[in-house]
Amino acid sequence: MTKKNKKAKSLKKNEITKGIFTVLEKDPNKDFNYKQIASKLGIINANDRNELIKRLVQLKERKRILEVSRGKYKVIANTKSYHNGRVDVTGRGNAYVVIEEMEKDVFVPYNKLNKAFHGDIVEVYIYPQKKGKKLEGEINAIVERKKTTFVGIVDLQKTFAFVKPSDFRMYTDIFVPLDKIGKANNGDKVVVEIKEWPSKADSPFGEIIEVLGVPGEHNTEIHSILAEYGLPYKFPIEIEHFADKIDTSIKASEIAKRRDIRDVLTFTIDPKDAKDFDDALSFQKLENGNYEIGIHIADVSHYVVPNTILDDEAYERATSVYLVDRVVPMLPEVLSNNACSLRPNEEKYTFSAIFEIDENAVLKNQWFGRTVINSNERFAYEEAQYIIENLNGAIPKEISIRDGAYKVSDDVVNATLTLNKLAKIMREKRMQEGAISFDKVEVKFILNEKSEPESVYFKEAKDANKLIEEFMLLANRKVAAYIGKQKPVKTFIYRVHDEPNEEKLITLNGIISRFGHKLDFKNKKSISDSLNKLLEDVKGKKEQNLVDTLAIRSMSKAIYTTDNVGHYGLAFDYYTHFTSPIRRYPDVIVHRLLQHYLDNEKTPKTEVYEEKCKHSSNMEGLAASAERDSIKYMQIKFMQDHQDKEFKGVISGVTEWGLYVEIIENKCEGMVRIRDIKNDYYNFDEKQYAIIGERKGKIYQLGDTVTVMVKSSDLVKRHLDFALIDN
Repeated sequence: MTKKNKKAKSLKKNEITKGIFTVLEKDPNKDFNYKQIASKLGIINANDRNELIKRLVQLKERKRILEVSRGKYKVIANTKSYHNGRVDVTGRGNAYVVIEEMEKDVFVPYNKLNKAFHGDIVEVYIYPQKKGKKLEGEINAIVERKKTTFVGIVDLQKTFAFVKPSDFRMYTDIFVPLDKIGKANNGDKVVVEIKEWPSKADSPFGEIIEVLGVPGEHNTEIHSILAEYGLPYKFPIEIEHFADKIDTSIKASEIAKRRDIRDVLTFTIDPKDAKDFDDALSFQKLENGNYEIGIHIADVSHYVVPNTILDDEAYERATSVYLVDRVVPMLPEVLSNNACSLRPNEEKYTFSAIFEIDENAVLKNQWFGRTVINSNERFAYEEAQYIIENLNGAIPKEISIRDGAYKVSDDVVNATLTLNKLAKIMREKRMQEGAISFDKVEVKFILNEKSEPESVYFKEAKDANKLIEEFMLLANRKVAAYIGKQKPVKTFIYRVHDEPNEEKLITLNGIISRFGHKLDFKNKKSISDSLNKLLEDVKGKKEQNLVDTLAIRSMSKAIYTTDNVGHYGLAFDYYTHFTSPIRRYPDVIVHRLLQHYLDNEKTPKTEVYEEKCKHSSNMEGLAASAERDSIKYMQIKFMQDHQDKEFKGVISGVTEWGLYVEIIENKCEGMVRIRDIKNDYYNFDEKQYAIIGERKGKIYQLGDTVTVMVKSSDLVKRHLDFALIDN
């Protein structure tokens, strides 16, 4: 009993100390007496007040605070206690503030968030750290809100409504007056915008700005995924009208300004369901025995002109978004699927990188500039792969992948086979120079007419995919080097990928060692070589997707920036994005800057382009998150029809509340909650990435194979619960 009281008193003293610093540091230029501090901290009883006076004296004697006059105290200026960082809210409502210049994150309890939301940039005050304790603090001010709109479900009352946000990291409901609910009905899924948060209100006040529909319905859920990340799913009418009025005809006067490639063999290779074709390859053999290979990219910058509403819209979107059942394009259809799409037997304006290459894939000459092409053929990857696998000999030049067999010319076959041979040489050279081969398996769905998943399949890169990839990499690399090596230094947009964090690699090494793999940390080259060996060794094994995912997570994130640090994953000193301007805004900027320098114009201010880089990187991240969420949604939808089936799975994550399990045959991931494992009481062991039974010592560890069944699924929350079947 005595021990309990002592512990409670100690906690109280700690709270009072924190409170003193909170009050004094919020107003560092003002002095306070004990009554004013007590009032701000809500201290009303005599014991706490006496403790407050005692702590003030102790802190003064230790020179932690300053007594400016009798009984009046002031903080000793210490700017090191305040930092700006990004809020990361946990599932339990507490948060961490991530500060770039600090190794450790700052823990902020729920009651010290001071109205900050997940993702906000805030000023955090860090309490004086005690030995052996984690950094702890409280949020002093919100510097920048990440977002003010949220997706949620309407709870309609007689005189008001609340919107309960879908995001588990949003810890408060949003109050909506009846005159601000629009056409929303009780239970609808909506987008609500926070307008204010009065100081004495428990919840922020908002307005419903869009009704998404009934929760669980397909379009409602897909649109809600986009809305959660602030991504649009349709173009404003004025943008469509503007795009429709653009003159997309091919003019002789414009052709005269360009290099004419129309008579050179040219073709596209894309996914069979692609609607926009933004890159094409041309091929011809020169008299000296070398090959002239052109990488021709849709000249989007010809149509999307700066300082227009179309350009503003494209910049804001920054990228197309590829969801499971649809593409949300960066550009209106009149451009993305028509004028800028390099469709066969149509003259198109392009921006090109043309290379002279010998039979050993050694570069002899290069040329960059605007062109006009007329593609001879459109291939799907499967058709190009068929040529590579089956037409390298005296077999009839016929493909039967499409409806009805059709002949392929010898010129096309020879071009495809030669390009494939050169691509393999280039790829091998990249690997020798330290590039890392991330051929991660993609999960794809076959959908019916109602956009419901009928089956799951895995898409892997074959030679045809790698052929296109190598020539796109060549163009991106050489464009970046052409600008990057010029003196004086010119403003340009690079795609960079920094070296991996060594701590993350060490963690990865610990995990893969359980499967009999290891990394070699001797030097930079040995790390990349052992990573490639790891990725090759796990192909086709149960742990492949887990290892692929963990290896990617150990890497730094690729971003756009004007500050070139090279691309670690590709082993390139210079790299940019030049080849996909229909779906990536940075590529449009790269085209403009390249033409700017080809015209011998002066370099523009770097700061403007660095801001564009940051925006593009941020939007790319949001689009990737939306794409992952749409896959998760479709996986849950698929698993709802397989509730009675047992599946083999691999433990892909371990937390204090449960095991994440990824099913081997379809890559669907769900959770087995610890409370649902009834054969023992399990404790989480962070170091072993495991949970361990107290009585029997049974261990469930990251990478273990287990058997599961679907216990419950929630399309609205996009959550899948599994039941563990004892082995």
